[in-house]
Amino acid sequence: MSTILYILLAILIFGVLIGIHEWGHFIAARTCGVRVLEFSLGMGPLLWKREDKKGTQISLRLLPIGGFCAMEGEDGDSDDPAAFNNAPAWKRLVILAAGAAMNFLLGLLLILLVFAQLEAFTTPAITGFMEGCPYEGEDGLLVGDVFYKINGERIYFSSDVATYLERRAGDTSDIVVIRDGEKVFLDDYPMTLREYIDEETGQTIQRYGLYFGVKEAGLGAKLRYSWYCARDFVRMVRLGLTDLITGAVGMKQMTGVVGIVGLIADVGTQSPTVYDALMNIAYLTAFIAVNLAVMNLLPLPALDGGRIFFLAVTWVLERILRRKIEPKYEAYINTAGLVALMGLMVYVMYNDIARIVTG
Repeated sequence: MSTILYILLAILIFGVLIGIHEWGHFIAARTCGVRVLEFSLGMGPLLWKREDKKGTQISLRLLPIGGFCAMEGEDGDSDDPAAFNNAPAWKRLVILAAGAAMNFLLGLLLILLVFAQLEAFTTPAITGFMEGCPYEGEDGLLVGDVFYKINGERIYFSSDVATYLERRAGDTSDIVVIRDGEKVFLDDYPMTLREYIDEETGQTIQRYGLYFGVKEAGLGAKLRYSWYCARDFVRMVRLGLTDLITGAVGMKQMTGVVGIVGLIADVGTQSPTVYDALMNIAYLTAFIAVNLAVMNLLPLPALDGGRIFFLAVTWVLERILRRKIEPKYEAYINTAGLVALMGLMVYVMYNDIARIVTG
């Protein structure tokens, strides 16, 4: 497949991710008895529409960059008993969270699809030590130990070991391993990269000096490791946000839609076969889907998480003040948040384009 085809595939992927998100809101609204005025795939000029039996306009629009699920009473007061604003708080919460839930579920299913092709998983269980490794011993690590946590982070795969050892602040780490069914705590353990001789190539390499085990990919293992991977994706989003807030990474390193489309195209063209390309893109799409789910639930205006936060605050205030908070205040906050979000998207898009232009 050519680069252009992979770019078109990437655009289609974004359309699917947004469509799944809005479909989650739509299904939840219908289930909760809230009237849906329009469910649209795409934005901009109308290409096609029809009205279903419940009076909802199902639409297809020109630009495959978004979509929406417009509900009665969503952005203001409505006297309709089936309006969003008249639904109980728990139903509104379910509807608002349903979009992110569908994105997460899609990500999990894509991980399952990719992992279904695997024959084995590498585990964080130690099966041996490289020659000269200083970490073997009763006061350190032993064959059979399974890494459980490093500096408070749960370890799921063997690759997590190096990842979270390298994220520490100093030269020591707080390590927890499972040994003979019991947790063993190695606090302030000085585990660093060292030079070893690769037994196959004879070259000098930087490693921690550990060999890890392999687990046959049966049905149970595929299900379990798919769940681990989805949780790991959630953690990656959290750590990315933490790095952004602490200044470990800068705003210019953020990647938006343009950058992700380019990344998907690169993954496709650099894969050895079309099958490998599709599996690699499916895995990347799973990460994007989980990323969207987590980011959308952040308590920020214009996001579903912001609306959930406002819902919780107004629910508490209404019980304290004994009167209803006018929806217009939420609309003001969401409008301001949307403007700020659009500004951030333009900034990130500019950086994406600048990186492409400068190579």
